[in-house]
Amino acid sequence: MRLIVVSGLSGSGKTVALHMLEDVGYYCIDNIPAALLTPFIAHTVASGSARYARTAVGLDARNEAAEIANIPQLLDELKQSGVQCEIVFLLASDEDLLRRFAETRRKHPMSSQQVSLKEAIAMERRLLEPIIYAADLVVDTSRMGVHDLRELMSKRVEQRSSARLSILIESFGFKNGIPGDADFVFDARSLPNPFWDISLRAMTGRDAEVVRFLEGHQSVRRLLEDITRFVEARIPEHQNSNRRYLTVAIGCTGGQHRSVYLVDRLAEKLAANHTSVAVRHNSLAAGTEGRIQTISDPGSAT
Repeated sequence: MRLIVVSGLSGSGKTVALHMLEDVGYYCIDNIPAALLTPFIAHTVASGSARYARTAVGLDARNEAAEIANIPQLLDELKQSGVQCEIVFLLASDEDLLRRFAETRRKHPMSSQQVSLKEAIAMERRLLEPIIYAADLVVDTSRMGVHDLRELMSKRVEQRSSARLSILIESFGFKNGIPGDADFVFDARSLPNPFWDISLRAMTGRDAEVVRFLEGHQSVRRLLEDITRFVEARIPEHQNSNRRYLTVAIGCTGGQHRSVYLVDRLAEKLAANHTSVAVRHNSLAAGTEGRIQTISDPGSAT
Protein backbone atom coordinates (compact mmCIF):
# COMPACT_ATOMS: atom_id res chain seq x y z
CA MET A 1 0.00 0.00 0.00
CA ARG A 2 1.19 3.53 -0.81
CA LEU A 3 -0.08 6.31 1.46
CA ILE A 4 0.50 9.98 0.62
CA VAL A 5 -0.30 12.51 3.34
CA VAL A 6 -0.97 15.91 1.78
CA SER A 7 -0.71 18.74 4.29
CA GLY A 8 0.16 22.41 4.25
CA LEU A 9 -1.03 25.94 4.81
CA SER A 10 -4.58 26.93 3.99
CA GLY A 11 -4.60 28.49 0.54
CA SER A 12 -1.41 26.75 -0.58
CA GLY A 13 -3.15 24.28 -2.93
CA LYS A 14 -3.82 21.14 -0.87
CA THR A 15 -7.19 20.55 -2.50
CA VAL A 16 -5.68 20.93 -5.99
CA ALA A 17 -2.99 18.38 -5.10
CA LEU A 18 -5.53 15.89 -3.75
CA HIS A 19 -7.78 16.30 -6.80
CA MET A 20 -4.82 15.57 -9.08
CA LEU A 21 -4.05 12.35 -7.18
CA GLU A 22 -7.72 11.38 -7.26
CA ASP A 23 -7.78 11.92 -11.03
CA VAL A 24 -4.97 9.38 -11.50
CA GLY A 25 -6.62 6.70 -9.39
CA TYR A 26 -5.79 7.41 -5.74
CA TYR A 27 -8.46 6.84 -3.10
CA CYS A 28 -8.57 10.31 -1.50
CA ILE A 29 -9.97 11.69 1.73
CA ASP A 30 -9.69 15.40 2.49
CA ASN A 31 -9.42 16.79 6.03
CA ILE A 32 -9.40 13.47 7.84
CA PRO A 33 -9.17 13.85 11.65
CA ALA A 34 -5.65 12.82 12.64
CA ALA A 35 -7.05 10.55 15.37
CA LEU A 36 -8.83 8.49 12.71
CA LEU A 37 -5.79 7.94 10.51
CA THR A 38 -4.62 4.77 12.29
CA PRO A 39 -8.08 3.10 12.32
CA PHE A 40 -8.57 4.08 8.68
CA ILE A 41 -5.25 2.54 7.59
CA ALA A 42 -5.96 -0.58 9.67
CA HIS A 43 -9.28 -0.92 7.85
CA THR A 44 -7.77 -0.46 4.38
CA VAL A 45 -4.95 -2.94 5.01
CA ALA A 46 -7.28 -5.53 6.56
CA SER A 47 -9.75 -5.25 3.69
CA GLY A 48 -7.15 -6.25 1.11
CA SER A 49 -9.12 -4.26 -1.46
CA ALA A 50 -7.22 -3.04 -4.50
CA ARG A 51 -9.11 0.27 -4.31
CA TYR A 52 -6.93 1.25 -1.31
CA ALA A 53 -3.61 0.23 -2.89
CA ARG A 54 -2.89 3.91 -3.53
CA THR A 55 -4.41 6.22 -0.94
CA ALA A 56 -4.00 9.94 -0.23
CA VAL A 57 -5.32 11.83 2.77
CA GLY A 58 -5.43 15.54 3.52
CA LEU A 59 -4.41 16.75 6.98
CA ASP A 60 -4.61 20.40 7.99
CA ALA A 61 -4.66 22.76 10.96
CA ARG A 62 -8.23 21.91 11.92
CA ASN A 63 -6.80 19.07 14.01
CA GLU A 64 -5.79 19.48 17.65
CA ALA A 65 -2.18 20.54 18.28
CA ALA A 66 -1.43 17.32 20.20
CA GLU A 67 -2.77 15.22 17.32
CA ILE A 68 -0.67 17.11 14.79
CA ALA A 69 2.46 16.71 16.94
CA ASN A 70 1.88 12.94 16.96
CA ILE A 71 1.63 12.54 13.17
CA PRO A 72 5.39 12.00 12.46
CA GLN A 73 5.56 9.18 15.02
CA LEU A 74 2.35 7.71 13.68
CA LEU A 75 3.70 7.60 10.13
CA ASP A 76 6.98 6.05 11.34
CA GLU A 77 4.94 3.26 12.91
CA LEU A 78 3.02 2.75 9.68
CA LYS A 79 6.30 2.52 7.75
CA GLN A 80 7.58 -0.12 10.16
CA SER A 81 4.40 -2.10 9.56
CA GLY A 82 5.09 -2.17 5.83
CA VAL A 83 2.97 0.73 4.59
CA GLN A 84 4.82 2.98 2.13
CA CYS A 85 4.17 6.44 3.58
CA GLU A 86 5.29 9.91 2.57
CA ILE A 87 4.31 13.46 3.49
CA VAL A 88 3.91 16.20 0.89
CA PHE A 89 3.71 19.64 2.52
CA LEU A 90 2.55 22.71 0.58
CA LEU A 91 3.36 26.27 1.60
CA ALA A 92 3.41 29.77 0.14
CA SER A 93 4.56 33.24 1.13
CA ASP A 94 2.35 35.36 3.37
CA GLU A 95 1.87 37.83 0.53
CA ASP A 96 0.57 35.13 -1.83
CA LEU A 97 -1.69 33.60 0.81
CA LEU A 98 -3.17 37.00 1.66
CA ARG A 99 -3.77 37.68 -2.04
CA ARG A 100 -5.41 34.29 -2.60
CA PHE A 101 -7.79 34.70 0.33
CA ALA A 102 -8.66 38.20 -0.89
CA GLU A 103 -9.39 36.87 -4.39
CA THR A 104 -11.49 33.89 -3.27
CA ARG A 105 -13.07 35.75 -0.33
CA ARG A 106 -12.91 32.54 1.69
CA LYS A 107 -12.42 32.54 5.45
CA HIS A 108 -9.20 31.17 6.89
CA PRO A 109 -10.06 28.26 9.25
CA MET A 110 -8.16 29.90 12.12
CA SER A 111 -9.28 33.51 11.64
CA SER A 112 -12.04 35.14 13.66
CA GLN A 113 -13.21 38.55 14.83
CA GLN A 114 -10.35 38.49 17.31
CA VAL A 115 -7.74 36.94 14.98
CA SER A 116 -6.79 38.71 11.76
CA LEU A 117 -5.99 36.80 8.56
CA LYS A 118 -2.28 37.60 8.88
CA GLU A 119 -2.26 36.38 12.50
CA ALA A 120 -4.15 33.23 11.50
CA ILE A 121 -1.54 32.40 8.84
CA ALA A 122 1.26 32.82 11.41
CA MET A 123 -0.60 30.64 13.93
CA GLU A 124 -1.10 27.94 11.30
CA ARG A 125 2.60 27.93 10.38
CA ARG A 126 3.54 27.33 14.02
CA LEU A 127 0.87 24.67 14.52
CA LEU A 128 1.95 22.66 11.46
CA GLU A 129 5.70 22.77 12.23
CA PRO A 130 5.84 19.08 13.29
CA ILE A 131 4.50 18.03 9.89
CA ILE A 132 6.75 20.26 7.78
CA TYR A 133 9.82 19.04 9.68
CA ALA A 134 8.83 15.44 8.93
CA ALA A 135 7.85 16.09 5.29
CA ASP A 136 9.44 14.09 2.49
CA LEU A 137 8.66 16.81 -0.05
CA VAL A 138 8.05 20.51 0.61
CA VAL A 139 6.47 22.46 -2.26
CA ASP A 140 6.49 26.27 -2.38
CA THR A 141 3.45 27.22 -4.49
CA SER A 142 4.02 30.98 -4.23
CA ARG A 143 4.60 31.49 -7.95
CA MET A 144 2.62 28.48 -9.16
CA GLY A 145 -0.69 28.35 -10.92
CA VAL A 146 -3.14 25.48 -10.62
CA HIS A 147 -1.79 23.72 -13.73
CA ASP A 148 1.82 24.08 -12.52
CA LEU A 149 0.95 22.43 -9.20
CA ARG A 150 -0.92 19.59 -10.87
CA GLU A 151 2.07 19.02 -13.16
CA LEU A 152 4.48 18.99 -10.23
CA MET A 153 2.36 16.49 -8.29
CA SER A 154 2.18 14.28 -11.35
CA LYS A 155 5.87 14.30 -12.24
CA ARG A 156 7.43 14.34 -8.76
CA VAL A 157 4.94 12.35 -6.69
CA GLU A 158 2.57 10.21 -8.78
CA GLN A 159 5.16 9.08 -11.36
CA ARG A 160 8.00 8.59 -8.87
CA SER A 161 9.17 5.01 -8.46
CA SER A 162 9.33 3.98 -4.81
CA ALA A 163 12.94 2.85 -5.25
CA ARG A 164 14.25 6.05 -6.82
CA LEU A 165 15.13 9.55 -5.69
CA SER A 166 13.22 12.35 -7.43
CA ILE A 167 15.62 15.23 -8.17
CA LEU A 168 14.43 18.73 -9.09
CA ILE A 169 16.87 21.49 -10.06
CA GLU A 170 15.23 24.92 -10.06
CA SER A 171 16.37 28.43 -10.95
CA PHE A 172 15.08 31.57 -9.28
CA GLY A 173 15.66 35.29 -8.92
CA PHE A 174 16.76 36.64 -5.55
CA LYS A 175 14.68 39.75 -6.25
CA ASN A 176 11.59 37.50 -5.95
CA GLY A 177 12.75 35.69 -2.82
CA ILE A 178 14.37 32.32 -2.15
CA PRO A 179 12.15 29.25 -2.86
CA GLY A 180 10.86 27.74 0.34
CA ASP A 181 11.10 24.17 -0.92
CA ALA A 182 14.85 23.86 -1.63
CA ASP A 183 17.13 21.45 0.23
CA PHE A 184 20.21 23.31 -1.03
CA VAL A 185 20.49 26.88 -2.36
CA PHE A 186 23.39 28.22 -4.44
CA ASP A 187 24.10 31.87 -5.28
CA ALA A 188 25.29 32.72 -8.81
CA ARG A 189 25.23 36.51 -8.41
CA SER A 190 29.02 36.70 -8.28
CA LEU A 191 29.29 35.55 -11.92
CA PRO A 192 29.49 37.92 -14.92
CA ASN A 193 25.97 39.13 -15.69
CA PRO A 194 24.67 39.05 -19.30
CA PHE A 195 22.02 41.58 -18.24
CA TRP A 196 24.56 44.40 -18.61
CA ASP A 197 25.02 43.55 -22.30
CA ILE A 198 22.13 45.32 -24.02
CA SER A 199 22.04 42.75 -26.82
CA LEU A 200 21.58 39.90 -24.29
CA ARG A 201 19.28 41.59 -21.79
CA ALA A 202 15.98 40.32 -23.22
CA MET A 203 17.30 36.77 -23.69
CA THR A 204 17.49 33.90 -21.22
CA GLY A 205 20.12 31.40 -20.14
CA ARG A 206 18.75 29.04 -22.78
CA ASP A 207 19.56 31.27 -25.74
CA ALA A 208 22.73 30.42 -27.67
CA GLU A 209 24.19 33.92 -27.37
CA VAL A 210 23.85 33.90 -23.58
CA VAL A 211 25.25 30.37 -23.38
CA ARG A 212 28.33 31.47 -25.35
CA PHE A 213 28.77 34.51 -23.11
CA LEU A 214 28.66 32.47 -19.91
CA GLU A 215 30.76 29.57 -21.19
CA GLY A 216 33.45 32.09 -22.09
CA HIS A 217 34.12 32.80 -18.39
CA GLN A 218 36.21 30.43 -16.30
CA SER A 219 34.39 31.49 -13.12
CA VAL A 220 31.14 30.11 -14.54
CA ARG A 221 32.73 26.76 -15.37
CA ARG A 222 34.32 26.56 -11.91
CA LEU A 223 31.05 27.24 -10.08
CA LEU A 224 29.24 24.64 -12.18
CA GLU A 225 31.92 22.06 -11.37
CA ASP A 226 31.79 22.91 -7.66
CA ILE A 227 28.00 22.64 -7.47
CA THR A 228 28.01 19.39 -9.45
CA ARG A 229 30.56 17.80 -7.09
CA PHE A 230 28.61 18.93 -4.04
CA VAL A 231 25.23 17.66 -5.27
CA GLU A 232 26.64 14.36 -6.55
CA ALA A 233 28.09 13.73 -3.08
CA ARG A 234 24.73 14.45 -1.42
CA ILE A 235 22.66 12.10 -3.60
CA PRO A 236 23.98 8.85 -2.03
CA GLU A 237 23.45 10.38 1.42
CA HIS A 238 19.80 11.08 0.61
CA GLN A 239 19.33 7.60 -0.81
CA ASN A 240 20.97 5.91 2.17
CA SER A 241 18.71 7.81 4.58
CA ASN A 242 15.62 6.77 2.57
CA ARG A 243 14.92 10.32 1.41
CA ARG A 244 12.60 10.32 -1.61
CA TYR A 245 13.06 13.85 -2.92
CA LEU A 246 15.96 16.25 -3.46
CA THR A 247 15.42 19.85 -4.54
CA VAL A 248 18.38 22.06 -5.49
CA ALA A 249 17.90 25.79 -6.20
CA ILE A 250 20.33 28.09 -7.99
CA GLY A 251 19.64 31.81 -7.96
CA CYS A 252 20.87 34.98 -9.63
CA THR A 253 19.51 38.49 -9.39
CA GLY A 254 16.60 38.17 -11.81
CA GLY A 255 16.49 34.41 -12.39
CA GLN A 256 16.72 34.85 -16.15
CA HIS A 257 20.31 34.30 -17.31
CA ARG A 258 22.98 32.83 -15.03
CA SER A 259 20.80 30.61 -12.84
CA VAL A 260 18.88 29.27 -15.84
CA TYR A 261 22.09 28.31 -17.62
CA LEU A 262 23.57 26.64 -14.52
CA VAL A 263 20.38 24.70 -13.76
CA ASP A 264 20.18 23.28 -17.29
CA ARG A 265 23.87 22.27 -17.30
CA LEU A 266 23.69 20.74 -13.81
CA ALA A 267 20.57 18.76 -14.73
CA GLU A 268 22.28 17.40 -17.84
CA LYS A 269 25.27 16.25 -15.79
CA LEU A 270 23.11 14.58 -13.13
CA ALA A 271 20.85 12.92 -15.71
CA ALA A 272 23.86 11.05 -17.09
CA ASN A 273 24.05 9.01 -13.88
CA HIS A 274 20.65 9.32 -12.22
CA THR A 275 17.03 8.77 -13.19
CA SER A 276 14.12 11.08 -12.44
CA VAL A 277 15.90 14.41 -12.90
CA ALA A 278 13.75 17.44 -13.75
CA VAL A 279 14.18 21.21 -14.01
CA ARG A 280 11.99 24.19 -13.26
CA HIS A 281 12.70 27.86 -14.00
CA ASN A 282 10.62 29.89 -11.55
CA SER A 283 11.27 33.30 -13.10
CA LEU A 284 10.44 32.08 -16.61
CA ALA A 285 6.97 30.90 -15.58
CA ALA A 286 5.23 33.24 -18.00
CA GLY A 287 5.87 30.70 -20.76
CA THR A 288 6.28 26.97 -21.11
CA GLU A 289 9.89 27.23 -19.91
CA GLY A 290 8.56 27.86 -16.41
CA ARG A 291 7.03 24.41 -16.19
CA ILE A 292 8.73 21.30 -14.89
CA GLN A 293 10.66 19.55 -17.64
CA THR A 294 11.88 15.99 -17.24
CA ILE A 295 15.52 15.50 -18.18
CA SER A 296 15.80 11.77 -17.51
CA ASP A 297 13.12 9.10 -17.71
CA PRO A 298 11.72 8.21 -14.26
CA GLY A 299 11.06 4.69 -15.44
CA SER A 300 14.50 3.87 -16.83
CA ALA A 301 17.12 1.91 -14.97
CA THR A 302 19.79 3.64 -12.88
